[in-house]
Amino acid sequence: MATLNAQEPPSAVALEGKQSRRLPSWVTTGALLLPTYGWLTLAVFIPLLAMFAFSFMTATPLGNKPIVFTLKQYRAFIDQPYLIGVGISSLLIGFWTTFFCAVLGFFAALALARATIGRTKEVLLILILLPFWTNGLVRVFSWTMVLREGGFLDYVLHLIAPGAGSIGFLYTRPAIVVGLVHGYLPYMILTCYIALSTIDDAIIEAAFSLGARWWVVLYKILLPMAAPGLISGAVLTFVPVIGSFMEPRILGGRVGVTMGTVIEDQFTQAFNWPLGASLSFTLLAVVLAIFATFSGVLKRGSVA
Repeated sequence: MATLNAQEPPSAVALEGKQSRRLPSWVTTGALLLPTYGWLTLAVFIPLLAMFAFSFMTATPLGNKPIVFTLKQYRAFIDQPYLIGVGISSLLIGFWTTFFCAVLGFFAALALARATIGRTKEVLLILILLPFWTNGLVRVFSWTMVLREGGFLDYVLHLIAPGAGSIGFLYTRPAIVVGLVHGYLPYMILTCYIALSTIDDAIIEAAFSLGARWWVVLYKILLPMAAPGLISGAVLTFVPVIGSFMEPRILGGRVGVTMGTVIEDQFTQAFNWPLGASLSFTLLAVVLAIFATFSGVLKRGSVA
């Protein structure tokens, strides 16, 4: 009887006691997320809050000037109207860069997702990640050797047509877009590749077997199913592009004045941190408004 009693399962009271001693799920989840949110607070939120406070000051607290809180810095677009043109130019560069990254990135990701022969996929991945492995400054300066008058493009053209003129377009807005596309294209490719790799090949094969042309499969199946990757890549591309300053300054020359270069000048040359911070947060507000608008359009489209 003692042996039988020892082998009996624990009673319901004992089980309830063990369950009551367990920590609630929200406590364990919070403990696991604490290091991540702690790091985000120290590395992201506190610096952003400091810059946001600077944007309402007449001077930074690092000097000896008296500090007065004011909204004057946020009137920069009214007091200095040229900033409106600079902001529009920055947004247009961001739109064109995102557009070309979306087109090139989608088809590159499609080729990567469909590549199954030998080491083709590994080679393509290495080629895609190459911009991440090179110094950004070196990468941008290398484009000056390609796009300038008498550069690599002109050399190749003159080999084909010796009497042709120059096609160099350095120090133009298209040159800025080329440099930005080269730098941010991998983000679009990787996000689209993740979305395309989840599509079952049987769906595509069924569409072809039912007589669908390749453009129908592209428009009706691949693009809608890859939309989350395209949207994520657009966000990862557009947001940093409109604030970039290295590519516009080097590849744009005198026409490369963007919000990124203006903000950089306020922090590094004019030492007007409040104005630089206010321009940064104004640009951030515009970006959030744009994405809020497009998110509403996407929601209405999905409901329809």
